[in-house]
Amino acid sequence: MSKIKVMSENLANKIAAGEVIEKCSSVVKELVENSIDANSTEIIVELEDGGLKMIAVKDNGSGMDEDDAETAFLRHATSKIYRDDDLFFIGTLGFRGEALPSIASVSEVVLKTSTGDMGTIIHIKGGKILEKKSSDALKGTSITITNLFYNTPARLKYLKSEQSELANSVMLIEREALSHPGIAFSLINNGRVLVKTSGSNNLLKTIHEVYGLNISSKMIEIKASSDDFDIYGYVCKPEILKSNRNHMITIVNDRVVRNNDINRTINDAYYTYKPDIKYPIVVLKIDTDPTLIDVNIHPTKQDIKISKIDVLNDLIFNTLKKALYENLLIPDAAFRLPETYNEFKNEVLESKIEEIEEKYEQKEFVQTEFNLADLKEEEKEETIIINEEMKKLKLYPVGQAHGTYIIAEDDEGVYLIDQHAAQERVNYERIQEKMKDKKVMTTDMLIPITIELSQSEFLSLKENFDYLKELGFDVEEFGINTVAFKGHPTWLVEGYEEAAIRNIVDLIIDDKKKFDKDRFNDHMVKSMACKMSIRANTPMSKEAMEELLNELVQCKNPYNCCHGRPSIIKFTNYELERMFKRVMN
Repeated sequence: MSKIKVMSENLANKIAAGEVIEKCSSVVKELVENSIDANSTEIIVELEDGGLKMIAVKDNGSGMDEDDAETAFLRHATSKIYRDDDLFFIGTLGFRGEALPSIASVSEVVLKTSTGDMGTIIHIKGGKILEKKSSDALKGTSITITNLFYNTPARLKYLKSEQSELANSVMLIEREALSHPGIAFSLINNGRVLVKTSGSNNLLKTIHEVYGLNISSKMIEIKASSDDFDIYGYVCKPEILKSNRNHMITIVNDRVVRNNDINRTINDAYYTYKPDIKYPIVVLKIDTDPTLIDVNIHPTKQDIKISKIDVLNDLIFNTLKKALYENLLIPDAAFRLPETYNEFKNEVLESKIEEIEEKYEQKEFVQTEFNLADLKEEEKEETIIINEEMKKLKLYPVGQAHGTYIIAEDDEGVYLIDQHAAQERVNYERIQEKMKDKKVMTTDMLIPITIELSQSEFLSLKENFDYLKELGFDVEEFGINTVAFKGHPTWLVEGYEEAAIRNIVDLIIDDKKKFDKDRFNDHMVKSMACKMSIRANTPMSKEAMEELLNELVQCKNPYNCCHGRPSIIKFTNYELERMFKRVMN
């Protein structure tokens, strides 16, 4: 008797559902993407109890006729691809033909659809059609899902709480709205509207509708191109960082994707602008030839492979780095807008709303645009542009608070400067510049510095003697497990030579990973810049404060210390007057 048999269609669909349908938001994703592929301009998602009780998606797309409505629930039935070659030119979000049959196999589905003529209603439960009939219906499709996972109790058991399931669906719709700003999205839970966008096809306005005015007003527009990729979007100023990567949204050919290489590149572009534990808000749209990407590697189609990823990463890194350097990034500290636009409206008189909205619409957002192909080879590695606007600032110190913060002013407002962070930035860039010199200038020491080490430490240090000599250190063995430094490069700050040398030795020994020159150089410079900088609770003379401020505004990145903490915060005159009620609007 044969043991191998072809499984039933319904069983195959249940197995597929285990990969495609993980939670309520998975259902929402598949249905919304079908609506987008149907060229909808308005999509409404209605949930009950976060989707645990009911999920309904309604659109005004092309709809289906009676035959297609029934065929759509067959496994691998799709209108997106027909031939093998179509896999290399995928221009739609869906193409596998697994979503609808998978959903129908583990739930109860009511489909209403129409192409503008006679409509069709199909009622399916557990993959079996219970009813099919004609009806009047507006052009578009409406799908209602109930009893999700009623026949797969193991999956039903592991659905999360209502709030958790709802949060996943809200995040999903927010990302779909950002990837398709020309579509009006609405998400309603238990009768309450949680997400609503206008479909204006304006990405910044959509960011405003999703995240609120506090974030959208702090975004920088970016735009760049290479031979293979076009990128466009908005990146945040470092003053509104988040504690997780959820707001780093990457959209490739209108598909929201996950790609660790791209996320790492974005994060690297913010290097020294932020602490390592914080992440930027980024909405980045990438357009490329479909043949350069492969979305057919996972049922959810969110993980993709990108050809020429190095070229794309260079384009993203250079564009973001250039945008951050070209924009004045001093955070305004005093006036903090509410997290959402609705909160903002509730806090002001209705008579002022139109005036504020008008000001917001007229607000200028800086656009950074360049073509990577136009850069010369030697320019590609260094696209840093010193901020001319910051260099024009003339800051006059008027005092010091708690021996830690310099208080300065100019015609536009008052500034608070963290003296340690400011000097750390000055030292960091100064040392970096000196280390770039091809010819290393060294100086001999009157009294050599000897350092005694353990056997393992000595061997670790000795392995990197050649590199220390490249940096300009005159170092040699001096007895058992002991080294002597007889000279050092001139970029060591006078008076801190011994502390700097001992710190460099510790860094080499403590580097548990394979020694990497670039990583070590940066770590060394950061550490030296920090240790050589003035500490908190240290009084400064007015002359010293003036000198520090003059050096800070000449830095390439004067806004943060080399570890990403802000170095300067601004209170505008208007904000000060609002705080003291000198102005009331």
